[in-house]
Amino acid sequence: MATVELENVVKRFGGTQVIHGVSVDIADGEFVVIVGPSGCGKSTLLRMVAGLETVSEGEIRIGGKRVNEKEPMDRDIAMVFQNYALYPHMSVRQNMGYGLKIAGLPKPEIENKVHEAATLL
Repeated sequence: MATVELENVVKRFGGTQVIHGVSVDIADGEFVVIVGPSGCGKSTLLRMVAGLETVSEGEIRIGGKRVNEKEPMDRDIAMVFQNYALYPHMSVRQNMGYGLKIAGLPKPEIENKVHEAATLL
């Protein structure tokens, strides 16, 4: 894992500002939960960290390195959705490890990472 730092992160869609200067430092190995009502920007914030949305202002760093301009696949980070994008024919363990399998990680490493994540949850 690595540190994740957001410094004054802003997101605008056209003229509408939807994320208003979020700053947070997440330590290596720290477990963080983002909660709030529907439409408050939780998913947008996470999509910016993952590189699926551009950052309008501010800076996102992973492992101390700025990632604002990096492609999602170059950030070494993944998102797990709450209740969709799961494969019903797969077990929970298989769903958790699917992205790692597609990325070509060896089976023992996938099993270890899935076990670590499941232990946290």
